Amino acid sequence: MILRIYRYKNGLEAFREFLIHNGMRVTPEREAILEEVFAEHEHFDVEGLIMRLRQKGKRSSRASVYRTLALLVESSLVQEVFYKDGHMHYEHIYGHEHHCHLRCLGCNKTIAILDEALADVIEGLGMEYNFEVISGRLEIFGFCPNCRDKNQ
Repeated sequence: MILRIYRYKNGLEAFREFLIHNGMRVTPEREAILEEVFAEHEHFDVEGLIMRLRQKGKRSSRASVYRTLALLVESSLVQEVFYKDGHMHYEHIYGHEHHCHLRCLGCNKTIAILDEALADVIEGLGMEYNFEVISGRLEIFGFCPNCRDKNQ
């Protein structure tokens, strides 16, 4: 089930509804993971998330973190952003405008781009094809100025 997340006051409320609707339990561990995910406003990886949880005295197994992240992705509250250094990076998208990423193939630098024209294109495509857009991901690959200059 994809939630129409815009109707909820916050991510926690949306996640609780998602879990209940899918016959899953709302547990303190899942809520702690969600709260920590939403406390981070940058891209993050699982190892960094686990370290932040532990620093705050919240113990969650690696398996629980991976399972909860999968549920957060499925509920459209979090998205996978890119694969780097052998593991996936994520960002929470609930409450954020749609954006795309420019990703450097040289140094793996990722730049988030908020562009009104891009949002209009996405909305227009949805309307043109009678498609309700819930979320999406656009990644553009190339070389940042530093890497481009090094290669010339």
